[in-house]
Amino acid sequence: MDYQQLAQQIKLWATELGFQKVGICDVDLSEHEAELQKWLDAGFHGEMDWMARHGMLRARPNELLPGTIRVISVRMDYLPQQAAFSANLSRRDHAYISRYALGRDYHKLVRNQLKKLGQKIEQQVDALGYRPFVDSAPILERPLAQKAGLGWTGKHSLILDKDAGSWFFLGELLVDIPLPVDEPQVNQCGKCQACITSCPTNAIIEDGVVDARRCISYLTIEFDGVIDEEFRHAIGNRIYGCDDCQLVCPWNRFAPLSEQDDFQRREVLKNPDLVSLFLWSEETFLDHMQGSAIRRIGHIQWLRNISIAMGNADYSPEIVDALERRKGINDMLDIHIQWALEQQLNQIPTPGTIDTKQQRLIRIVQKGLPRDA
Repeated sequence: MDYQQLAQQIKLWATELGFQKVGICDVDLSEHEAELQKWLDAGFHGEMDWMARHGMLRARPNELLPGTIRVISVRMDYLPQQAAFSANLSRRDHAYISRYALGRDYHKLVRNQLKKLGQKIEQQVDALGYRPFVDSAPILERPLAQKAGLGWTGKHSLILDKDAGSWFFLGELLVDIPLPVDEPQVNQCGKCQACITSCPTNAIIEDGVVDARRCISYLTIEFDGVIDEEFRHAIGNRIYGCDDCQLVCPWNRFAPLSEQDDFQRREVLKNPDLVSLFLWSEETFLDHMQGSAIRRIGHIQWLRNISIAMGNADYSPEIVDALERRKGINDMLDIHIQWALEQQLNQIPTPGTIDTKQQRLIRIVQKGLPRDA
């Protein structure tokens, strides 16, 4: 078997299957074990107990799938054609949803395409042990992507590529054949601190290290409890995830727009008015979010996140009325509704004001960084 030729063929197949970049690496991630353990020991994973539960298995792909000697790492771009960054950030009565979640959930699509890639490889070799992963197992996908040459780890901990920025999903295909490996990219962040200084909650505590407990994406998606008041104003109108560290990154000037229909903004999110979203019944929420990553947080957490955004919006009788109508559904939700009502009635912050980080972010986006179709 000419594995060099097979590797080239794999990259061609992957492109045909909708991936924008492919790299291959070995399974040795031992250099990341100490930093992973330090991150876990510090409690930076918050209440994501599954991260600690699997321990160092995350850094040992060959234990996850015995016999694995190579990882095929893939990238699929997701930036939607109608990203509307500045419009949603500047309109405080509208919701901001992380751009990866505007369309359909990516897990099934990326995994299915990886499975097809594995089947194509299987047809070319005598025997193949393989398994696709897309956030579906304890595996350090970003270090693998870096090692496979898909990019370098930015100071926000995301993978950056000089030609594509960071608006892409990652996936892995573990295989047991000795494919030639690719060279890692050189880190090109330099002295830039834009992602660190622009984080609304100061969650990036040092280069490449994020304290999830302070991260808006964690707080609005992974965390299902009472969000500390310390973070509520900083959350602003971000009701699902946060893109700020990507929005300010200079490398995202070069981010291509996704051609995948599944990743385009769904119709019900094209005018994300806070009051309208807040008044969705649970049945409406589940129906509108069918096939969306947002659906998994559930209706109560959806309402919790929106209530915080409503508390940060300019005073509106419609907002106050909507908040009052939702009281008494859930004790945890009531805590956030009461806070939001207080902010509305007391107008804290002052009507029309936006915190300085938000103002800076909007100015950057309006200048065309990153591309906003």
